[in-house]
Amino acid sequence: MIRTWLTVLTVVVLAAAFSWAGKTDFEDARPGRTLTFPRDHGKHPEFQTEWWYFTGNLTSDRREWGFQLTFFRRGMVKEPAERKSAWAVRDLYPAHFALTDVTGKKFHHAELLSREGPGLAQADLADLNVRVKDWSARRKGDEIHVKARQDGYALELTLKPLKPVVLHGDRGYSRKGDTHRQASYYYSFTRLEASGTVTFDGTSHKVRGSAWMDHEFGSSLLREDQAGWDWFSLQLDDGSELMVFRLRKRDGSHERPFGTFVTDRGHAVDLEGRRITVTAEQTWTSPRTHATYPSKWTIEIPSKKITLTIVPLLHDQEFIAERSTGIIYWEGAVKAHGSLDGRPVSGKGYVELTGYAHALAGRL
Repeated sequence: MIRTWLTVLTVVVLAAAFSWAGKTDFEDARPGRTLTFPRDHGKHPEFQTEWWYFTGNLTSDRREWGFQLTFFRRGMVKEPAERKSAWAVRDLYPAHFALTDVTGKKFHHAELLSREGPGLAQADLADLNVRVKDWSARRKGDEIHVKARQDGYALELTLKPLKPVVLHGDRGYSRKGDTHRQASYYYSFTRLEASGTVTFDGTSHKVRGSAWMDHEFGSSLLREDQAGWDWFSLQLDDGSELMVFRLRKRDGSHERPFGTFVTDRGHAVDLEGRRITVTAEQTWTSPRTHATYPSKWTIEIPSKKITLTIVPLLHDQEFIAERSTGIIYWEGAVKAHGSLDGRPVSGKGYVELTGYAHALAGRL
């Protein structure tokens, strides 16, 4: 009974915190900002919503794995000029962690939620160093170290960038809709060499593979008529990467997709203004939430001679975050095959689908 009431209380608090968009004096993302590193790896308290997001596809001796580890920061009040107490609640820090056992066809996810405070949660201003309880992501020199653990499931990886930072949109300013206010600052490490350990159901496995990191921050991402988004990150076997994003309205229609193509040498090509077609060809319905998600797609970008078919490595990769953000979404490992510049190509990546179980407008 106590746990039930705590869960209800958490959801009520989060519903209030995540519906404050537009009611505070947080700044909006605007064109012209120059992202500077390592400073912009750190947190940005002048903006209300921020996340550091890691996904990847890994292999051990005879198994394939996918992982997601995300740290969110949600500002409740803008940073005061002088804080009277280290315990003053300024930020909430939800965190999500998921492992996909592709070979065993199993999916596990976990979540944390903490207020900012000593020994609870924090993020540095000067560089990437974010922590929610004992889950963390920290940059040390040229490496990023990430770890998370819950019961018999754990992730501990060292990530080494193989390409420079990619700035999406206009030098990191990423429009999400028709208005300038609906935007964020957004950059990625699109190819990270990953090594470390995955623990699944109590058994540890040494793993290697490839990962992707996103860092995004802003204060207004969705309008009231928008339900959510579809996001694709693909690492292709010719050494290139592709990110595609599209917003979906409450009536089921999609706004114009945008994205970034990264060459094998690390040159980022902004796809803004180019025709991108994303076609959903199959669906999967969750046996728990009864939400129906797309489960197979074709992406076509004629100007780059790209045609890719994308399918999940496991259909059931639905994340039900009832105790942290109150959001239900699909986040999963995928594989891709098709053609690029007339050559056959294949690869792996991750897809995120939000707003299918419920609309996200008013929460972000």
